[in-house]
Amino acid sequence: LAIAGQAPGTRVHASGVPFTDPSGVRLRQWMGVTEAEFYDVARIAIVPMGFCFPGLDAKGGDRPPRRECAPAWRADLFQAMPRIELVLAVGQYAQWWHLPGPRQPVTEAVRQFGEMPVQSGAPRYLPLPHPSWRNTGWLKANPWFEADVLPRLRAEVRAHIGS
Repeated sequence: LAIAGQAPGTRVHASGVPFTDPSGVRLRQWMGVTEAEFYDVARIAIVPMGFCFPGLDAKGGDRPPRRECAPAWRADLFQAMPRIELVLAVGQYAQWWHLPGPRQPVTEAVRQFGEMPVQSGAPRYLPLPHPSWRNTGWLKANPWFEADVLPRLRAEVRAHIGS
């Protein structure tokens, strides 16, 4: 299983460990995994769209991952991990990179959770909103995510990482 995220925020950039912030706590809850399972590199690869903190925008949010990062190394990195069967595309930038077809809003991509076409020999992609506190309003406005998507997500994760 691979988690395709965006880029480290300030806390993660400082710690050097992905998802060591409240969004990581929320993502682990969504996935139904322990911290030990989440950081078990034999089970889960965490591969952001950019490896460095991209800075803050005018509103205090994180800027998008730098455009040159993913094209420079992403294909080679995933080629080096041929056993990846499932990729959680967390947030807009990961979804735009990994999901087939035209770019669509996060809500529409997540609404199609589990319905993405699977190509032979390619991993399956499951879109998720970013687990940031900034998306708390989105979560409240879309209760179907918790009711419908999270149980399916947890079952998919368990099927791929074992118990």
